Amino acid sequence: MKFIAIAVSFIVLVLGLAIIFGGPAPLPAMPSINKPFSSVDFSDLPALKNYAAKDGVMLAYRHYEPTDVSPRGSVVLIHGSSASSNSLHVLAKAFASAGFSAYALDVRGHGASGQKGTIKYVGQLEDDLEAFTQAIPLKNPSTLVGFSSGGGFALRFAASNRQELFQSYLLLSPFIHQNAPNARPTDGWVNIGIPRVIAITILNRLGFTAFNDLPVTSFALDDKAKKMLTPEYSFALATNFRLPMEYKASIRNIHQPCAVLAGTGDELFQTEKLEAIFRDEGKDWPVTLLPGVGHIPLTLDSDAVSEAVKIVIQLQTR
Repeated sequence: MKFIAIAVSFIVLVLGLAIIFGGPAPLPAMPSINKPFSSVDFSDLPALKNYAAKDGVMLAYRHYEPTDVSPRGSVVLIHGSSASSNSLHVLAKAFASAGFSAYALDVRGHGASGQKGTIKYVGQLEDDLEAFTQAIPLKNPSTLVGFSSGGGFALRFAASNRQELFQSYLLLSPFIHQNAPNARPTDGWVNIGIPRVIAITILNRLGFTAFNDLPVTSFALDDKAKKMLTPEYSFALATNFRLPMEYKASIRNIHQPCAVLAGTGDELFQTEKLEAIFRDEGKDWPVTLLPGVGHIPLTLDSDAVSEAVKIVIQLQTR
């Protein structure tokens, strides 16, 4: 009994130290992520609107009305890690110009939606997106477009029992999983407090979630961006804004039409390996790679944006 007590005390001590001291370290700013937006004209950025989530919290989004062209369906855009709806301004305008009703969301924990950097529970982001589709009548056909980590969350949603809330999905340079073939060993963008993640994961499996709001990831933002964006994610947000650990099974669970778009110059992911990831799970989704296009430019470059619009048109007319 004494040995068991000592062992338990040791485990508790190790978990406690991991939680207290095992958080994410700060990173130097990554210019290729921070600087591209400095040249974007935000003078015509639509005002934020709000919808009520299941818990009554008002969450933010921007609506881009379709211009005077043949009306099409709707597009809902999910931004990447640390970002907000502003980051998808160029892409959303392009969809509106092509006749789509485009919506760019501030995912809870980002921008003007909820407490920055955290959520209440894992699964809340799916609840929020479903609440959005209930609050805002989307013109069909509708497509969920996710960029980077937002692409990982779009995959997560597409693998869920709510996947039919959208008729199709477009994944823009999606984050799949840290162990997926397209991940780079070190990308310079995110730092993960691995000891804290492991400790909180163990506690979650024991039904203890009190530490889920502690930060476990930090992003390579410059000082200016840190004031506007989300510099850290809590365990709950970091876990929810991505595919589950069994990412291969999730991909196999997707039945709605999907397409993938990325650039060969992507500095965060090895995009040339994307197609094989989906083919290995039996998915024949079209995977388009644009020569020389980097990670953030995928949402800003005129040719890349035009290709994204073209792909959604194809998805919605299948």
